[in-house]
Parts: sequence; C-alpha cells; structure tokens
Amino acid sequence: MLRHLEDVGFACAPRPLGIDDEGRGVLTYIDGDSGASGWAKVVDDPGLGNFARLLRAYHDACESFSPPPGATWSTDAGVSGDDEVVCHGNFGPWNVGWQGNQPVGIIDWDFARPAPRLHDVSYALEYVAPFRDDAECLRWLHCPAPPDRRLRLEHFCSAYGLDSTVGIIDAVIAGQQDNADLVRRLAEQGHEPQATWAADGLLTELDHRIDWSKAHRHLVE
Repeated sequence: MLRHLEDVGFACAPRPLGIDDEGRGVLTYIDGDSGASGWAKVVDDPGLGNFARLLRAYHDACESFSPPPGATWSTDAGVSGDDEVVCHGNFGPWNVGWQGNQPVGIIDWDFARPAPRLHDVSYALEYVAPFRDDAECLRWLHCPAPPDRRLRLEHFCSAYGLDSTVGIIDAVIAGQQDNADLVRRLAEQGHEPQATWAADGLLTELDHRIDWSKAHRHLVE
C-alpha cells in the first residue's frame, strides 16, 4: 500500500526501502514533531482543519488500491461497503509528523486495514473533538480552556468534506467500544503492548471513556 501511495503521488507517507538483515521493514524518515507534541497542533482551527484534510487526502489516495489476494492484517478488517478504503486504523495527532501546524507525514501503520472511511473519521474525532472531560482536555490535550466540542466536530467534518454530521457521534461511541474490545482481545492473547496496558488498568479507563461519551453526548450534538 505504501508503494501505491508513492505511485499516486501522495507525499505524506513513508516510502518502503526494503527489508534489513534482521527481517525488519525499512522506511524513509519523516522529519517533524510527533508523539506527545502532536496534541498542541490540533488545538487551533488551522491545525485541526489541516489534520482533517490530510485524512481526506490519504483516503482519496488509497481509494484505488486493491489489496493483493490473501492479504492479512494485524486486526480484523472492517465491514465492507461502498466507502471502504484501507483505513490507517490509528489516525491521531500523535501519529502525524508536524511542521508548525502543517502535517507533513503519517506514521505508525500497524493497524491499517480495509474499513469504511468513517472508521478513521470517528477514531480521530474521539481525540480531537475531543470525547473527554474538561479536566483531561486541559491537562493532557493542551486545550487552554474547555473546548467547544460541537464546533470542533463540525469544523473537522467540514474540512474533511462531509456534508452532514448525522451518525458521527454514534460512530465515535461504537468505535470506542470496538477499540476497547480489540485491546481486551489482544491482551488475552498475550500481545504487547496490549497485555501490559490491560495489567496497568487501561481497560477500566476505556470503559470509563465510553460511559462519559454516552452521558455527555449533548456536548457534541
């Protein structure tokens, strides 16, 4: 898929360079801020809009990609549909390389899999609307004040190119549940880092996030 993105001129993905002597895939380096530094990039409208437009550009670029027969994915593929693409699967501001408020690359592709575009859209919105309480928004997500979640959701969806936000909130909550189920399943199978996350109490935290979203959806609707 990364070779396909290169072929169609999508510049914001690493290029595959081959396999090293230890069997590891080698990719080109993307220069920019990422990880924890990414949160501050989507606080303001320009960065949030750029983040959404990057996702749309990626989805459009991979729309013409057909996985080879027998392709396998790290997790189950989503339900097929007319809007299915190879979703990134973990599209958050921490998995983007940033130069200022401009995203310049997408990293961390291990959860990529065929799924409807809404999978990536709803996943991103959980974090950038965000579907979190005010204290976490101020402490962790770099918000200078409690966010207007409804306005941010609308801005993201508009920048992505959606004509309507109908069904988006339900999709976010369903995605939260799917993610919690995935972490639980991988932890039970002994996969890392999910097993350590579960031992450290992440599953309880994920359940609390789902409960918060259900109880506070009026802040986003």
